[in-house]
Amino acid sequence: MIMTDKPAKYLMNTWYAAALSTDVSDQLMHRRLLDIPVVLYRKEDGTPVALQDKCPHRFAPLSLGKKKGDNVVCPYHGLAFNGEGQCVHNPHGRGHIPAKAHVVSYPLMEKYGFIWIWMGNEPADENQLPDYSQLDDGHANALAHTYMLRPCHYELITDNVMDLSHVDHLHGEIITTRGQLSPQMPRVVEDNGEISVRWEWHQTPAMMIFNDFLPRPNEEAAQFVVVTWSKPSHIQLTIGATQDHTSNEPLCYENTISQYDLHTCTPETENSSHYFFATRRNHNVEDGEFNKLKIAGMHGAFEDEDGPILDRVQEMMPNNDFLSLDPVLISSDAGPIRVRRVLKALIESEQTKQNEAVA
Repeated sequence: MIMTDKPAKYLMNTWYAAALSTDVSDQLMHRRLLDIPVVLYRKEDGTPVALQDKCPHRFAPLSLGKKKGDNVVCPYHGLAFNGEGQCVHNPHGRGHIPAKAHVVSYPLMEKYGFIWIWMGNEPADENQLPDYSQLDDGHANALAHTYMLRPCHYELITDNVMDLSHVDHLHGEIITTRGQLSPQMPRVVEDNGEISVRWEWHQTPAMMIFNDFLPRPNEEAAQFVVVTWSKPSHIQLTIGATQDHTSNEPLCYENTISQYDLHTCTPETENSSHYFFATRRNHNVEDGEFNKLKIAGMHGAFEDEDGPILDRVQEMMPNNDFLSLDPVLISSDAGPIRVRRVLKALIESEQTKQNEAVA
């Protein structure tokens, strides 16, 4: 696949979330991903398609055109492109189709309620997407997805989720740990390219998101949270509470009142990010209305609390190379700083490999 408009600051040969499955239809949808304009739509059989959103003739956005069958028709001069990006119709002159009349078609994979896109030069590898099948396991009413666009660099969002010690300082009562996380030295584990951070603590009462579902509300509960990063920007977070744990097994989704969340970010530009979120719970599973409360709470926490802080942080940074700015580091930075270093090394390694291939 020939890359055009190739950015230089992202890991390319990997999967990013392009959209929620429910957001892509037979209508043309524009989205900028990794600084590249993309048009998304579904063929008549429901298969999703992603093309570079730039006609090779006069560079008009194809997303401003129309869908005709499985093809996209440019709004400016009527050239039509199929799902593989090849021009299949030229209404001008004798209908000759120039050899260069094609656009990039990006491999897609639909899984876990998301449409994932591969924008690199190497063949798409489905095995590189981590296993998030826990999202598919359970009652349909216990699963919810949402999306937000934020004007900040995607690694700032990754930092925010990897370091949950901020919840007692930035967020309200619903997810407070009552000061239990900040004093802790989180356990950080790096394994097979993934980085996990884990906290365990007791609090009275439990977090409000769990308190009402425990057998003895408002009494002490044991709690845990584990956050796992996978390249390039996927973060799986499991958090739970219990008042009846007596075994030697570690606290986990199966033995607590718990939720399993996936946070994943895709750069729109250097300074703006697509933020996708999915959550699965193992309690109150048949209450579909509860999903609305969960998603409203997620939007409230991020849009009213995390987001404004991250936006201001972005404005204070002269560039997005955080570590080059010589920040003061504290104990809770162990996870996010390791993630930044690993991701930087992956990007540098990929670019070196590409440069050697060209030389």
